[in-house]
Amino acid sequence: MLIDTHAHLYLERFDADRGAVVARAREAGVTSVVLPAIDVPSIYQALGLCERYEGFYAMAALHPSETKEANEADFEAVAALCDHPRVVAVGESGLDYYWDRTFDGRQHDSYRRHIRLAVEKDLPLILHIRDKNGRDEAHRDIVEILQDEKAASPQPARLRGIFHCFTGPAWVAEAARDLGFLVGLGGVLTFKNSGLDVLAADLPMEQIVLETDAPFLAPTPHRGKRNEPAYVRLVAEKLAEVKGLSVEEVARCTTENARRLFRLSD
Repeated sequence: MLIDTHAHLYLERFDADRGAVVARAREAGVTSVVLPAIDVPSIYQALGLCERYEGFYAMAALHPSETKEANEADFEAVAALCDHPRVVAVGESGLDYYWDRTFDGRQHDSYRRHIRLAVEKDLPLILHIRDKNGRDEAHRDIVEILQDEKAASPQPARLRGIFHCFTGPAWVAEAARDLGFLVGLGGVLTFKNSGLDVLAADLPMEQIVLETDAPFLAPTPHRGKRNEPAYVRLVAEKLAEVKGLSVEEVARCTTENARRLFRLSD
């Protein structure tokens, strides 16, 4: 049993064969898929898939790249949709410093609002963090703002979630653990010379969940092609190799972590 904690299956790249993609995931042992939001329309698209496929769940949030144009009505819609029974997390929110640094302030404001929303709704927060190569500004800001918000929160114990697409450095995993957050490992773990295997070897199993970020970041041997939830098994196999565990044990641990975090009952 495996859970893909992060897959954008509502995107157009799956329109032609979405049913077959889901069938392959089932065959690979993937029992549940959690669908992150990009904007308000994507939440509705994800919820539509939740109605169609058993074991599918949705998130609600505004991706940091969307905050440049997002307005108050968008955030209000996100907040309202957090009450939907198939919405199990606030995500993906966070900071993206890769493309455009002209609206960092709006990103920071939106990120703080999503943190507070997650606490208010008692939902895990799923974090998108992207820096320019060789830099860690977004990672440092993510952690500092999270620490600040937790210190000021009237209900700090509710603050929990996932550092999505974790690739390091090691101090980020340590900071996440101190804050009560898990890390999401995906296809990058299988990339030659990524160095993530070395970092993953030192991560406690109770801090790890698996993801694909489909259709992006497909694992080896599918690197450069469209990713899909079935490939989360390849991530599990690599993690088992790194940890010296069986694939079954990796699946059991990561599935338990995901079910506990998202409070999945089916």
